[in-house]
Amino acid sequence: MHNCSKIVSQIHKASKENKRVVFVSGNFNVIHPGHLRILNFAAECGDFLVVGVKENNTDAIIPEELRLEGVNAIGLVDFAAIITCPIEEFIEHLKPDVIVKGKEHEHLINPEQSIVKSYGGKLVFCAGEARFSSLDLLRKELHEIEHSNIHKPKEYSKRHNINHEELIALVHKFTKLNVVVIGDLILDEYITCEPIGMSQEDPTIVVTPIVNDLFVGGGGIVAAHAHGLGGNVHYFGVVGNDENADFAENVLLKQGINVTLIRDPDRPTTLKKRYRANGKTLLRVSHLRQHAIHDDFSEQMIKKIIPAIEKADLLIFSDFNYGCLPQTLVEKVIDLCKKNKVKMVADSQTSSQMGDISRFKDMMLITPTEHEARISAKDKESGLVHLASKLQKKTKSVHIFITLGSEGVLVSSKDAADFGLETDQIPAFNPFPKDVSGAGDCMLTCASMALVCDATVWQSAYLGSLAAAYQVGRVGNLPLKSEEIIQELSS
Repeated sequence: MHNCSKIVSQIHKASKENKRVVFVSGNFNVIHPGHLRILNFAAECGDFLVVGVKENNTDAIIPEELRLEGVNAIGLVDFAAIITCPIEEFIEHLKPDVIVKGKEHEHLINPEQSIVKSYGGKLVFCAGEARFSSLDLLRKELHEIEHSNIHKPKEYSKRHNINHEELIALVHKFTKLNVVVIGDLILDEYITCEPIGMSQEDPTIVVTPIVNDLFVGGGGIVAAHAHGLGGNVHYFGVVGNDENADFAENVLLKQGINVTLIRDPDRPTTLKKRYRANGKTLLRVSHLRQHAIHDDFSEQMIKKIIPAIEKADLLIFSDFNYGCLPQTLVEKVIDLCKKNKVKMVADSQTSSQMGDISRFKDMMLITPTEHEARISAKDKESGLVHLASKLQKKTKSVHIFITLGSEGVLVSSKDAADFGLETDQIPAFNPFPKDVSGAGDCMLTCASMALVCDATVWQSAYLGSLAAAYQVGRVGNLPLKSEEIIQELSS
């Protein structure tokens, strides 16, 4: 009995509506690079890749079940099945938007051609060039997330009565927020390379660059996250007087963010280059200046930021310690926020540069790493709970999230306890990160917006952790979107 109707029904159900279906068929005796190149090309032709494995025949030397298993192991494939009816009959039932065949079929008789033409589809022939295939797969690394890698902690949810419907309602409230972001603007360049081998002259790894991708980072991506999550955002930053500054400003404006950039001719716009190969970062090169901006620029910033703070619900300090936020400017902004009853949050990064989160006083939330917390508290030995307590007393922050990488986050809140601090640990939602840069920015942005919308500290930590998990599941600084968070909460 032919299985056409049943399989077509399953495909329609799996692909849902408004998805462009692409179909490829073959024997797939042994999966080889040629198959992968064609399947990769086919996946780019639409939204849902269907592969038909032909039933046992004279050209099939491996049992059909094993051939199907091999195809199903390919991540590019959305649906695969053994086709027991004639392929032309199956295509007539399925009516895929695109059919992809090997280039060798282009000048032969193709029975599918008349069928495809009858319903307005397209028949495409592909040789599957090696460079095109590898380049395309590398580009996917920059944008696609493995949703299956996100695991939501059930025990934490039980302890704090976390309800996903309530969290979705909180995310919807983000659209009511006016958010001001102030901090260093950074451009992140990802140079994806193909490894060639080891140099014969010296023990040096040799790679050749394939493609460059440029993202807005630093305070700029924090602003983009806040906007993508639904907020009305005004971003204030410092850049050089160069093409990189023009690029960043244009990107942020196109995203719908209000942008005020102070141009300092004595510094370049901060640019961080990451050379990557085979999914790993090989080298980072930073083009930057770390001196504090001149007092004249600080005064310009204060004058420009006053009208925005008067309308704001939330101010985010995004401090990378490259000179955009000298202490005098920070203190003046804090005084303005207190005067206008604006909630404040802060992150001050310490990696290759030196920072101190404790210079941000009276914050609603701070999100240091353990390393940053220990530097600020001048404490290398205490347990995490005691460390959080010392940092809270020093900064007078209401909530502290100490981020612990693969171990998750220590949540510490003065507001949640009748006496002292109440603490809990939330595990990492994504134990298999592709790129950990930007995780803290996502957590700070999403969690702080939730707190302003009257979320409990436990709810905000959950949403912040989910946002961070989503971000580390892909490579490069891409803005979060509220629909992405809602989709994860709905699954």
